[in-house]
This record gives sequence, C-alpha cells and structure tokens, in this order.
Amino acid sequence: MNGKNSPFLSRLDATAKDVDDLLARLLSAKAADGELNRPARLVEAMRYSSLGGGKRFRPFLVVECAALFEVVRPQALMAGAALECVHCYSLVHDDLPAMDNDDLRRGQPTAHKAFDEATAILAGDGLLTFAFDILSRRETHPDPAVRIELVNALARAAGLGGMVGGQMLDLAAEGRFAGNGPQRLGEDEVRMLQAMKTGALLRFACEAGGMLGSATPEQRKALKRYGSAVGQAFQIADDLLDLEGDPALVGKSTGKDAVAGKATMVGVLGGAGAKARLRQLVAEAEQALTPFGSRATILIEGAKFVAERHT
Repeated sequence: MNGKNSPFLSRLDATAKDVDDLLARLLSAKAADGELNRPARLVEAMRYSSLGGGKRFRPFLVVECAALFEVVRPQALMAGAALECVHCYSLVHDDLPAMDNDDLRRGQPTAHKAFDEATAILAGDGLLTFAFDILSRRETHPDPAVRIELVNALARAAGLGGMVGGQMLDLAAEGRFAGNGPQRLGEDEVRMLQAMKTGALLRFACEAGGMLGSATPEQRKALKRYGSAVGQAFQIADDLLDLEGDPALVGKSTGKDAVAGKATMVGVLGGAGAKARLRQLVAEAEQALTPFGSRATILIEGAKFVAERHT
C-alpha cells in the first residue's frame, strides 16, 4: 500500500522537498522589509531546527486538502510552511531541559545541544512568530480575509486552548506541579489532552486547506472530522512507537513515557486496546472523506500511513 514507490510516498516526499526549499528561501540571511537585521547565529539555529528533517506531514495535509479545491500549490505551500514553523518551534522547546530534556531529535543533537539553551529558546520564539509573518503575506492568499482567518485559526490551534494548553495538561499529568507524582487520567481526559497537544495542529492543517479553497460549511465539517481522527491516530501511533519502537529508527530516545508517568492512550487502553482504537480511527478518517470521492484517495492513504509508521 505505502511501498517505496507508492504515489502516496512520492507526493509526501515532493511536498517535503518543496517545503524545505521554501523555508530555506524564507529563512535567508537577508533581512525582509521592516526588519532591521537578522542575527547570523539566530538564523543558523532557526534553519537547523526547521530544515532537512521530518516527513513534513502537516504541510502535506495542508497541500492535499487544498488540492481538493484546486488551490494553487504555492499558496498551500506557504500555509504549510507557516504550520511547520509552529511545529518545529514546539519541538525545540519540548526538547529543553525544563521540559522533556531530550538530547536527540530526528537522529541529530537537539537545538539546545547543538547551540545552547538561550539560543534554542530564541530560535523557537523566532520560528513561532515567523509563522504568522508567513501567513500574513499576500503570497499566501490574495484575499486579506482569508489570511486573517488562517492567522486566527493557527493561533487558536497553537496556543492557550490548543497545543500549548495541551502541553500544560501533559506536564500536570506527570505531577510536575502537584508534587504528588503522576496523575491517573481517564480516557476522556487523555483524549482531550492529546486533542489539544497533538491533534489541534493536525486538524488545523486539514481545515486550512478548506480555508484556502473557500470550502462550503459541509466540506469544512468533513475536513475537521478527518483532521480530528488523524490527530488522534497520530498521537496513539507516537505512543506505541515510544513503547515498541527502535530508537535508531525513531531518531530519539524511546521508553520515556512510562518512566515519566505520561498520560497516554496506551496507558489507559493497553497496547492491544490502543492498536484497536488506531484501526477504528483510520476507518473514521476514511468515512469523513466520503463527500470528496476518489479525489481524497491520497488523504486516505495518509491516515493509513500515520497508523502504520515505524519512525
């Protein structure tokens, strides 16, 4: 299905290359209009943290969802690059000693190891704010109302009620603040935590395609359902990788969730239960795309890829 020469992997790789090329251009040493200067070390750290790594699955979802509405590819890539900046900033900050304290990311030293903690913090800050710089550009969409909608939606997905809020819930579940050790969360609580921490950005990726393409309310609802299912599946697959994955393939340390007392679906449902839930979510994702017919084949393959990944 997702073999080496599959159309899905070819399109995933093509989007990854296009996003890398775009980010390399946008994160050049030359200051943009309105900027005074781009400090060389900060540019280097931001490029280190965002270029040449990862599958770019979130931008892929933006591009493929936008393609359902025949959005021109350069516009979708701009929105995808903005989203990838937010994702990469979150990884830089998550890896810091005060958070997950990781030494490796994608098989390479984490930003604070390659540079230093202060530079890593600023690189993350720079990538977060740069995301909204990208979305605000006419190159992303000629209609300012669409750009405002994208900015608002990404801010909501990334911030207090989305990814950042989910990270806070995750730390609280580890017992970082209560001083009483890890909390035992129920299935609904874990689902909410993961929908915020991981699912919000993946859901935005799908909804952004509809925003760029002036989708109808029903089409937007379908993309939201698909994005929600894929977001849940992505996190469960990630939790299973931490439990069963090979660190050499995953590109980072594994087995840390149980040690840290993290709240996961694997912890709630067990390994077999989590895998069963994963299969159910793939079916839900496929069902959500029914209104788009055969045009959504690649997105269905994307949901299966999320569930079956080994890295």
